Amino acid sequence: MSKAHLRKKESTSSKISDVPAEVSPPPTTNTESLDDVWPEWNDGDVYREKWDSAKVPDDPKAAAKAPVSNLFFEDPEGKITLPPTLNVHYWRRPIEFLANMTPTVVENTMTFDLVTSNQHLLCSEVMRWIISEIYIIWKVFHNPEAPEHHGWKPWEHIYSLCKPGKGHVPHFNIYGKYLVRLFWMGCWRKILVDDSMPFDMNHNLLLPASSCRSELWPMLLAKALIKVMNTRTLSGDVNRNKMAQLSDEVGEFNFIHHLTGWIPEISPINYVCRRKTWEFLQGSIPEFMHKSPEKQQQKKSKRISSHSDHRSQRDMDKVKTKLVVCASFYPNQLRDDPFTYTKMADSSETLRRYNLCYSHSHIVLLTQTRTCSLEVPTQPPPEPPWKLIRKQKKKPVITDEPQFIPLPEPEEFIGVASPFIDQCVKSPPSPTTERVDKKQPPLEPIPEGSENEGREAQDPEATETDVNCETIVEEVEVPAEDKKKDDDAVSVDLPSSVIKEPIVKPILPEVWMELEDFPKCFCRLWVFHNPDTYPHQSQKSHLKCSYARGTYYFCVDSLHPSQILISFSGLLRWAGLDKFGKISVVAEQVKFASQARCPALLQAAPFHWKSRQCQQPIVTIETNCSKATILNLPSGRHVLSFHTYAELAYHVHLFSKTPFSFGDEETIMSLCTKESLRFCEMSKSIMRALSKLVISFHDRHGHKPQIRHSLEEAYSPNQGPLENWQAEKVFSLAVYHVLSDALGREMTPQERFAVMALTADPTLLSRARRPRFYAFCEELKTPATWIDRLPTKEEVNAAIVLQAAFKGHLVRDVLKHSRTGTMESLHTSPVLLEMWSKVECDMENNGFSLLRYMFELSDRETIVYPCQLDEWTKVVFTDYSVILPDKANSWILVFREVFFFTKETLLLPMVYSPVPYSRLHVINNDTGEELSKLITRVPPLLYQPNELGYTFVAEVLTPELPPIDARWTLRLIATREPLPQLSHELPLNTFAVQEFQDYYLPNINNIICGYTVKVTVPLLGTIHFQTSSRYVKIRLSILEKETVVASATGQGHVIIPVANFLPNEEVEEEEEEEPIAPSGAVEENQHTPPAQEDEIKALLDDSQDEEEESSTSGKSDCEDDHLPPPTKPPDYRYVVRAEVLYNSWDLNESQLAFAHLLSFKETQVYFPEDLTESTSDVSGSDEPIPETPKVTRKSEDSKKAVSSPTVSQEEMGLDLTKANYTLLVAVDTNEAESIMVKKDSERIEQIKAIKRAWEAAEPGRAAKAWQLRLNWLSQFYQNKDGEVPTPEPEIIEFEEGYSPIPPNAPNIPIEEMLSIVVPPLDYMPFISSLQVIDQLLPCPTRRDFTWSPLPRRKTDHPVFLDPEMEENQRKERLEKIQAYQLERDILVEERRQKAAIRRERMKAILMLYEKQQMAMVDGQQKFTDMQMHQNQKSNDTRKWLNNRIRRREDKNLDES
Repeated sequence: MSKAHLRKKESTSSKISDVPAEVSPPPTTNTESLDDVWPEWNDGDVYREKWDSAKVPDDPKAAAKAPVSNLFFEDPEGKITLPPTLNVHYWRRPIEFLANMTPTVVENTMTFDLVTSNQHLLCSEVMRWIISEIYIIWKVFHNPEAPEHHGWKPWEHIYSLCKPGKGHVPHFNIYGKYLVRLFWMGCWRKILVDDSMPFDMNHNLLLPASSCRSELWPMLLAKALIKVMNTRTLSGDVNRNKMAQLSDEVGEFNFIHHLTGWIPEISPINYVCRRKTWEFLQGSIPEFMHKSPEKQQQKKSKRISSHSDHRSQRDMDKVKTKLVVCASFYPNQLRDDPFTYTKMADSSETLRRYNLCYSHSHIVLLTQTRTCSLEVPTQPPPEPPWKLIRKQKKKPVITDEPQFIPLPEPEEFIGVASPFIDQCVKSPPSPTTERVDKKQPPLEPIPEGSENEGREAQDPEATETDVNCETIVEEVEVPAEDKKKDDDAVSVDLPSSVIKEPIVKPILPEVWMELEDFPKCFCRLWVFHNPDTYPHQSQKSHLKCSYARGTYYFCVDSLHPSQILISFSGLLRWAGLDKFGKISVVAEQVKFASQARCPALLQAAPFHWKSRQCQQPIVTIETNCSKATILNLPSGRHVLSFHTYAELAYHVHLFSKTPFSFGDEETIMSLCTKESLRFCEMSKSIMRALSKLVISFHDRHGHKPQIRHSLEEAYSPNQGPLENWQAEKVFSLAVYHVLSDALGREMTPQERFAVMALTADPTLLSRARRPRFYAFCEELKTPATWIDRLPTKEEVNAAIVLQAAFKGHLVRDVLKHSRTGTMESLHTSPVLLEMWSKVECDMENNGFSLLRYMFELSDRETIVYPCQLDEWTKVVFTDYSVILPDKANSWILVFREVFFFTKETLLLPMVYSPVPYSRLHVINNDTGEELSKLITRVPPLLYQPNELGYTFVAEVLTPELPPIDARWTLRLIATREPLPQLSHELPLNTFAVQEFQDYYLPNINNIICGYTVKVTVPLLGTIHFQTSSRYVKIRLSILEKETVVASATGQGHVIIPVANFLPNEEVEEEEEEEPIAPSGAVEENQHTPPAQEDEIKALLDDSQDEEEESSTSGKSDCEDDHLPPPTKPPDYRYVVRAEVLYNSWDLNESQLAFAHLLSFKETQVYFPEDLTESTSDVSGSDEPIPETPKVTRKSEDSKKAVSSPTVSQEEMGLDLTKANYTLLVAVDTNEAESIMVKKDSERIEQIKAIKRAWEAAEPGRAAKAWQLRLNWLSQFYQNKDGEVPTPEPEIIEFEEGYSPIPPNAPNIPIEEMLSIVVPPLDYMPFISSLQVIDQLLPCPTRRDFTWSPLPRRKTDHPVFLDPEMEENQRKERLEKIQAYQLERDILVEERRQKAAIRRERMKAILMLYEKQQMAMVDGQQKFTDMQMHQNQKSNDTRKWLNNRIRRREDKNLDES
């Protein structure tokens, strides 16, 4: 489409309608990350950007016919949401509201004015902040003393039809598509905006505009900034009214951060802490200084009030820090608090004195501080020399009152710069104001407000004098060529709209504010840090538009205090972002704005892997946009944990001038395995001083006490005499241990004496460890003549005299050899040099060992050395990793190993698993007890060396979709070497698991199941038990001859991590009879039919054979009584038993009926189908039985009903809807064939054996009992048709060979037979009579007839009630009443006696408590007296020791 055609379209739509334009909903955009919507800035994307609208057809004819609205670019995110103080009435394009002008993005590239033309917008806090912050950045970047900042211009953030680069100028795009480059979430991002501008009902533009009406850059830039500001939420207080929301539109948000990338640090300003604020400002911003008199004489005619002309050269260092300090007003806090309104009134009154308005709060720039007057103080005239020869002193004036010399108050002022100083603003005009022409909306300034009326009539000089401040105005110099061009342009007869306004350089007026008034006017201090000044930076982000929570770790190690700048940005709201990650219509913005959201949170706390205690956070940042803070850390090594939270996304950025590390746990932990810098520095200084001392023993130039003094300063800095004396003892002993370790053997007597001379400690050997070699042990043996002999008194006294003499000789000899430069030290020097050569082979590690010996030998409760604090952050660790098997919904044993500890170790085991459910168990093999846990994790514990070690067992419950090739890792973290050793080289991750499943049958003992375990070799196993219901409380036990060996409790599932099984003799014989269940096989309960007669015969024959064998063995034992009885090895029989606790396994009706049926079939020997067979096979007699036809007949349905449940569970499968359990036994793969596990059916077999023996004693008993049972239950059974079977009442005596069940026996299924409820026996006659009556009556009458429960007969025939029977009944009633009264009286008397006893006990307890309290008070008094006496005694001892040490030092100095 041609340009002329486009202009024609513009002219047709130049009129502005009063009807609000309808906003079409933007298209929905799928997004999974914020980078998809606001991508990171790339100059290449600007080159490839298509600047036309996506809706323009390719065909010129179609483009000509297309509507004008389709030719313009529309923001895919929709219209922006303006602050509540600005009401949008309609939106217009520049070609619509600038119909008589040519729109341009930038017209004046040298200056701008955003205050004059935007008076109607100053009622909005957001607009005031945008304007003031643009002025502040211009002021900072165009500072004459910082030439490297020159070149920043606000329109350089906008890109349109131009190439990216320094100093580019964007061009006007007829399609309305622009790119804005802003800093957000840690990087520069590309933000799309269109040129659709909002207007109110009075046709006022609701975005900032410059004095050049055709310029668009302020509107486009403000539109992009407001779009970024809309990502933050307002205060989380849901009860805030609309006026409160209007009074705090900005909150913690700022635009300088997004325009420059500087990091904002916000701190409150308090009147009480104003001195600290003043000290900070003096060290951060330049200080006002007077110029030299020569320069002031040169520029006396010019009045330049710019603060940059008054700075000195020494302030350039403050400029290099590149800190921009600002301050903001108190918000209009509309609350029901009188104190708040008082503060607001004081702030408003104080701000009015400095020509600022409280109701129009904004951010101001703090430029400089001043401690002197503005004018140079006049120097007094010089006195003539002749007056100085004999100068007269002033005579003091004597008064009767004391004279006070008035001290001048210090001048403390702060320079405040703001574009709204002396700007009188007013609220927007009312709707009744006359409207102007719709074709050209006015952009003139609004009249002044009522609050500041009358100010313009005041004298500026008088105002400055009253307020004691100076308003600074920059002088504008216009070049001659520009002035000539402007005159020529004005002389041409052009329309008034085309004539350019005079160019005014953007100025930022300043005013001096007193320090006392500064905290009254401002509530927040904004400090912006330049990231380029920090050489070390690290950042972490989460921009996935989802629930954002992260944990990071921080480590810094420095010899000097470090300062960390922490910046945290959180995203809590995204316009129209739904839970599916889509950008929907803009109307959703109102919904999101109304919701109260939790602010983004960052907390940093000290972290130690060896302690699971929650530390108090030292840094807490809560924000809804971006915020920063300074963390000051002392010297040394520090490890912190950072926990972050935000609803959608967050960004963490750390800056420092000290090297640091910030990342995941793996990265930081690897750094903590090294020694800290303070530790290394101290060890190096001690070893250097000790090396100089060793070399000085060979020096012949005399004694040099400064060498030993430097060594003392190295190992005991800044300590008192007593602490220094204790440190000497510790150091000498540590040197002895290090030299012994370096030699790798025990020292000879000459070497031990040389060490005593080196440390000047004669008592060293009494505190050192004893020799370990045999040669030295022989010297310490007691003579044979002194064994079992007590010394006499004379011998004791003689030994004391000899010891005293030898000790004195030794002390004198050691002190002589310790003095360098003497003949004695020269004799000791060769031995010391030889030992020191061994130390120098590994100087660094020996220095570390020396320092660690000093830590161990000193008191652990007190911190003697500064580097001792860094030892808490030092760790050593090792990893054991295995691959998880690919099994879904299964329990897996992933790790089971034994570790041995060689010394006392503080250890923390940590598990890294891709599966959520992963548990670790640690068992002490010596005691068999599991170590305590902290909820589900094993806390840091102090492990003592033991004989059998500690077993670490890990279990995992895999989900439905287990990760592929996932690795499970166990990390053992300790304080220092050595770490625990594994029992073998590589950990095993494959185990043989036997699985057993069965149904749960309720019983009186609440036992779920029992399984016997027999092994052939000693082995280690892990047992896991799980129920179908996760709410069942279980106790799993291992019994050995009814003695509980191991036990564990749990809910839903339980595990015994370590079970030790020992073998017995009978396993081999039983293995031949019954094969071992293969590993991984599933065994189920199989309810098979009962054994036949052949099995019973075999069982009886086996029992007879066993009796004969026992009798013969008894005879042989009698014959061999003279031989010693053989030693019988112990017989180990293990039973794994699971029990239900607290009756916590509740079954429903179907599960309970199923369990009763299984329980009946489990103990039943003869079933009905077995009873139909001939009894001749069961009798066991040799006589032939005549063949007779069978009488009993069974229907096919009954057979199916009875025989169907007897199908094995392997064929029909385990019904998971019924109550069931699973038992898993895991052993090592190579020991799978050494264990045999089977269900414990001993009790069931005993019951069946009793039944078989009972039937074998008299064949046919079972059939008769079965018939009697069926006949008995048939009278209470009613089938589905309502018919009650009526069997013959008399019992038929069966002859031999006939069926025991007659043909008229009732046919009742077993399932229904078990559910029949039998009434009590005393109710049976009544039921029989009811049945007779019911049979006589017809069916309709029987159904309607109801029997009353009142008449109850105790006999079959009625009895006449005579007076004698009545008297007997009355006596019985009286006897019952008397018995009840007697029992009641006895019970009342017992209760009264018990109450009296309780009262007596309470009195006794109270008296006992009083006596204990008195005794405790007396004990406390005695303890206090003893403590005071002990403190007095220790003070006297300390004084005596200090005096003695001082006298010794004085004596040494005198000798030297």
